[in-house]
Amino acid sequence: MSDRTTALPPGAPARGPGLLRAFIAQPEFGPLVLLVVMLVVFTAINPAFLSLTNIGNALTFTVELGFIALAMTMLMTAGEFDLSVGSVFGFAPVVMWTLFNTEILPLPLAFLAALLVALVIGLANGLFVTRLGIPSFLVTLGMLLVVRGSALWLTDGFPQRTWNAGEQWLATVLVGDFYIGGLRIYMSLIWFILLAVMFHYALTRTRFGNWIQATGGNPGAARNRGVKISRVKVALFMVSALMAAFAGIISSIRVSAANPNSGTGYELEVIAMVVIGGTVLTGGRGTILGTVLGVLILRLMRNGIVMIGVPGLAYNIFIGAIILGMMALHSGLERRHNAGV
Repeated sequence: MSDRTTALPPGAPARGPGLLRAFIAQPEFGPLVLLVVMLVVFTAINPAFLSLTNIGNALTFTVELGFIALAMTMLMTAGEFDLSVGSVFGFAPVVMWTLFNTEILPLPLAFLAALLVALVIGLANGLFVTRLGIPSFLVTLGMLLVVRGSALWLTDGFPQRTWNAGEQWLATVLVGDFYIGGLRIYMSLIWFILLAVMFHYALTRTRFGNWIQATGGNPGAARNRGVKISRVKVALFMVSALMAAFAGIISSIRVSAANPNSGTGYELEVIAMVVIGGTVLTGGRGTILGTVLGVLILRLMRNGIVMIGVPGLAYNIFIGAIILGMMALHSGLERRHNAGV
């Protein structure tokens, strides 16, 4: 009897255990397993967790940070951070509603003006990082304080009213709602799904996505191949600020107030979502699908721990434990994959 083994020809697709191993090695595997386990545990303790009402309400809050997380994934894949997104989240709606309430601009133009202000903030972040060579952590930390201080100065610390937002067609387009089989769906969720698909396609199927990954993975090689690293980073900082402004405006319409302090601490929670999803902190590899899973994990966990009777103040304990656990899991899976185990 021959001792020879049959080998797959070069380029042949993996089968059986090889396919399973490749699936497990994907950065989205860990977050997916965690999300399923979390849903099972919370539902077993309190069946109301998966009720249509609770899921609909949870998804409403989920997408607002999700918008920022999508852009942060792209930026972190390029090897940079943006700590100013929470401040932009609070500042952009203040700008929009101030312009509208003082009758300087109609609401659609005030909306565009607020987004333009966000783009300028992102441009400033990008230029400081790329032209002056200052680490993005320091640049965006400084911008966090400048933008938050501007919002407080502009409003004297008081929220701006949005009492007639419901009469505007723009509010309907952004946060209008409808029902599907008893499940209340907000337009913001539809926007999030569309943008997630667009960001995933851009990162994985376009030349710009290749530039982003090359910029974060090996800047020297990317520059030698003609990638305009500085332009890529500036563009991503602008997208990051734009998405933060968009999320903040949607939130202000939903809660009927533009609070200059809103978004405080969001920057760290967003980074946690992206990291839990499998995007590498050092850059070079990011996953939009993983980020979507990370967003769902953190926001549904906030909802779930309250429903099962755990004090809401314990939320940060769970988040810290998840971050540490997911980092250990990602590291272990990557080592096994690189070793060919």
